[in-house]
Amino acid sequence: MIDSAAATNGAPRVERRRRLSAAALQVTNQKVRPAYSPIVIAGVVRLIDFLLIATIGIALYLGYVKRMDAFNWSYIAAILAMTVVAIACFQAADIYEVQVFRGQLRQMTRMMSSWAFVFLLFTGASFLLKLGGEVSRVWLLAFFFVGLAALMISRLVLRALVRRWARDGRLDRRTIIVGADENGENLINLLKAQDDSDLDILGVFDDRNDSRALDTCAGLPKLGKIDDIVEFAHRTRVDLVLFAMPISAETRILEMLKKLWVLPVDIRLSAHTNKLRFRPRSYSYLGEVPTLDVFEAPITDWDQVTKSLFDRVVGAIILLLLSPLMALVALAIKLDSSGPVLFRQKRFGFNNERIDVLKFRSLYHHQADPTASKVVTKNDPRVTRVGKFIRKTSLDELPQLFNVVFKHNLSLVGPRPHAVQGKLNTRLFDEAVDGYFARHRVKPGITGWAQINGWRGEVDSEEKIQKRVEFDLYYIENWSVLFDIYILFKTPMALLKTENAY
Repeated sequence: MIDSAAATNGAPRVERRRRLSAAALQVTNQKVRPAYSPIVIAGVVRLIDFLLIATIGIALYLGYVKRMDAFNWSYIAAILAMTVVAIACFQAADIYEVQVFRGQLRQMTRMMSSWAFVFLLFTGASFLLKLGGEVSRVWLLAFFFVGLAALMISRLVLRALVRRWARDGRLDRRTIIVGADENGENLINLLKAQDDSDLDILGVFDDRNDSRALDTCAGLPKLGKIDDIVEFAHRTRVDLVLFAMPISAETRILEMLKKLWVLPVDIRLSAHTNKLRFRPRSYSYLGEVPTLDVFEAPITDWDQVTKSLFDRVVGAIILLLLSPLMALVALAIKLDSSGPVLFRQKRFGFNNERIDVLKFRSLYHHQADPTASKVVTKNDPRVTRVGKFIRKTSLDELPQLFNVVFKHNLSLVGPRPHAVQGKLNTRLFDEAVDGYFARHRVKPGITGWAQINGWRGEVDSEEKIQKRVEFDLYYIENWSVLFDIYILFKTPMALLKTENAY
């Protein structure tokens, strides 16, 4: 929200945050750690199991069998085959689930039975292929018992880690319920009754102030109205928004979704009261509660890991290659005008987080504008001689590689981080474009799909900011590593078009 009186008087417009209720502030003031993805955890455990089993089998072969006989690749092939079969059996036994990792007896018994089945299968195959005499029984027994002991120890360590992460809230899906009425109360009671649920229900939101809306719903507080959810989710981690209203309330739900789709969270409609039953594949389940997916958070789980690794590795390589050029630019800035070489500017990051973005200083130091309250225009007297060149060629953006590699609050590719006070004439960008904040559902980038399509530089018309948002949303919905690589390769050619860069 903006101080309109200040804007009318010609004073700088000051950003205001929407006021939240005391109950909501009590939740947002709690320290919350970033969440760990159960999908990524399970994937990493699979990889560790594979490496552990294969390493033990090969080490025992090299330490015992090979000392008495020539090296035989058949053993290595058999070890790798047994490892693959073991991972497949563990998967079939549902061992790779975070809820199972938390327990002890259940995962140990499943793992022991699966491990024994692998060796029985290998023994049977050796007998049928008449290879029993060629396989060392000592090695086979040692592989079974040492492998089993190592797997059990690794599971005990994993159990301790998962329990600690659970205590820290890293495995919880922080959830808010929309609808503080009887439907909401029934839904919350159903979710609380689930065994091994990973949902942490923070509270409920409802626009109604009459008797239909409860002040407390199944023991949880009413945190505010629907308009408060966006601000609430900007201040604390929210992973899931769950509508408790019946699907028949179509108009009301659509009005709410228009406000909430800009958030980087999963949004679902509960179908626990739905009398019209869809096919089972149409539902996703929270325990036994059926839900319908409406929006999903973009770039999550392994996609997030892949993009993060891509940014850090490729970003470090680019930073190393461009360091001589950056040193020359820094020297030119220092010789051209007094003041620091680097400039920090407040910009919007992921989920509207305010971040400090590094740039080469292109304005005279005494005319610095850290909030970008005044857009740089053609022949702007605030721009230095060197500043004109580095702004035209976008060399002033190169220090943002430090944000990518060291601070991790920028990506190489993503929606460009606009200044917090960025405006079109007298209106902030989010006032000029409906759904503007949806571009902040992913981490911003140094370059992006909008920039290589010509939408860069000064924003002096509504079309320019609308097109940027349109291209940014397309990128978010269609992200892939190959898409990022394509944009990076196209960026140098796009920088040759300097008609909009001042």
